[in-house]
Order: sequence, then structure tokens, then C-alpha cells
Amino acid sequence: QAQLVESGGGVVQVGGSLRLSCAASGLDFNSAGMAWFRQASGKEREFVAALTWNGVTAEYGDSVAGRFTITRYNPKNAVYLQLNNLPAEATAVYSCDADPTSFLPFIRRTAFNVWGKGTQVTVSS
Repeated sequence: QAQLVESGGGVVQVGGSLRLSCAASGLDFNSAGMAWFRQASGKEREFVAALTWNGVTAEYGDSVAGRFTITRYNPKNAVYLQLNNLPAEATAVYSCDADPTSFLPFIRRTAFNVWGKGTQVTVSS
């Protein structure tokens, strides 16, 4: 059974940085697309960033492009999200998501159907 466990969330001031990590198990991580989504209180789930299985192609949500960076390290079944210059509106639960379709060379934002419980990021002003 696939399992994704996020860590690295916390409280940070506006303009600060955090690095989120996700450990994956129970799926073929090396061939899976990986993504981060977030959900703020009272709002819909929002796409943040995604990366193809080989790390070649990345996509970012419009509100985070230029400030967030997604990376992965396949030997450790891990994916990361570097959050820089955080605004207050970045406060949300961030979840790690997987598209288990093997070796896709592109990203399908609607195909990430495996996700973890998430980690809370709170940006204080």
C-alpha cells in the first residue's frame, strides 16, 4: 500500500524559508510523477508544484512560481519542496502527492491520486 509521509512544516515569518520533505513507500517511486498540493483553511486544494519521474520537467502554480522549487532524490524515495520568500497567504497544509503512472514524460495535474496527510506551514506577519 502506497504511503507518503511529509515533514518539515512549521511556523515562519513573512519572507522566511522552509524546506518540506516527503518520504514515499509502497509504490514504484522511480517511475512516478510527484507533486505538492496545499489547502488553506476554508479554501479548495491548490496545485503547488510537480516533477516528472526523472526530474526533467517541472511545473509550478502561478502563485508560487519563482519562489518555490521542487526536487527529488530517487535513491531515497524522497521529494522536496523549498519554499522561499514566504508570504502570509502561503499558510496551508502542504501534502505530497504521487501519480503512479509509469515513466510519463509530462505532468498531469489531475492524475495525482495518492497523497499523504500533509504538514502544516504557518507564515506569520
